[in-house]
Amino acid sequence: MTSPPSLTAYLDCFSGISGDMFLAALLHTGLDEELLRNDLSRLGLKGFEFNVERGNDQGIDCCRVKIKSTDQQPLRHLPEILAILDKSSLEPTIRDQATAVFRRLAEAEAKVHGIAVDQVHFHEIGAVDTILDVVGVISGLHHLGVRRVIGSPLPWTRGFVDCSHGRLPLPAPAVCELLRDIPVRGVEAEQELVTPTGAALISTLAQEFGSLPPMRVQAVGYGGGTAKLSNRQPNLLRLIIGREKTASESQAVEIIETQLDDWNSEGFPYLCEILFAEGALDVSLTPLLMKKGRPGQLLRVISDPARAHVLKNVILNETTAIGLRFHRQQRLTLERRTVAVKTPWGTIQAKEVNTPHGWVIYPEYDACRKLAQKYKLTLQEIYRVVSCSGAERENG
Repeated sequence: MTSPPSLTAYLDCFSGISGDMFLAALLHTGLDEELLRNDLSRLGLKGFEFNVERGNDQGIDCCRVKIKSTDQQPLRHLPEILAILDKSSLEPTIRDQATAVFRRLAEAEAKVHGIAVDQVHFHEIGAVDTILDVVGVISGLHHLGVRRVIGSPLPWTRGFVDCSHGRLPLPAPAVCELLRDIPVRGVEAEQELVTPTGAALISTLAQEFGSLPPMRVQAVGYGGGTAKLSNRQPNLLRLIIGREKTASESQAVEIIETQLDDWNSEGFPYLCEILFAEGALDVSLTPLLMKKGRPGQLLRVISDPARAHVLKNVILNETTAIGLRFHRQQRLTLERRTVAVKTPWGTIQAKEVNTPHGWVIYPEYDACRKLAQKYKLTLQEIYRVVSCSGAERENG
């Protein structure tokens, strides 16, 4: 059997997220309902009806999942739910991720109520629909070939919700715990938009949160909620699945700056060598006229956020800087590749860039300089020949 492609799923939570909305969105993007039902049957649960319906919200076609208990379901603790997963015939990857979601949910509830995780006893985690939502979502991602999940910032509402514990403020206390260190945005709605199950799923499965990454979109699905929103916006979760367009550089960068008026700039080439060796993406030094008319320089370093701490230490060690400024920025870079260019004087490396007008070859200075020196030619002549020559892409 051919392995499914490795795809990225982006959860656009403009109206929040719940377990059933997530599962419905997967079905709307093309998840095979028969595959899903087969996985759910592996749990060995009885006494429920699982229905998938097509719906419409504010003119947008969507799917809705409705799960109804036909028999009285027991009130389950976390160990009982984990036992169901362990005894199931689910694929290990699906079972392990479902276990992680339920543990995270139980840990949040335990912290809120001040009890041990195994003592958590509440309707929401034991309800059959919660179990089916969690396992169904993870099964759906698996069968669609999604290997990476990214979430948008989540709406933070106000008001109250009635549940088995009584009347709780929104977001529910467990949701507040689950959304620690996750981007949120305040909204005026006084309705529950992020449920504990939805928060547990996205906080466990999403590798990062932010904007939609560069990708080739292959499917878009909408999962509908049951409530009508008071602000009349559609109560939908939008799921975007596609293949990411990878770039050789990070598209989120950190800009590090300092102004220097007592540093010998003769050390700049040496500083550049160290900074680039430590992962700097770019380094520049700009003349300044500083206070009291003194000449100075602005040192600016562009860094991948993961390498910024190391580069800051290099600057503080190798210059007279006693302080740094830094901030995050987004950038857009064009796709590029290294190519071998045939010239009358041999084959040299160049850079081919995918511009909006097509692929363009840019000569590399060092390679062209060596040819110019060897054959006693002008640098501009080498540049002209390289730019007009055909290119053969090198491996890698």
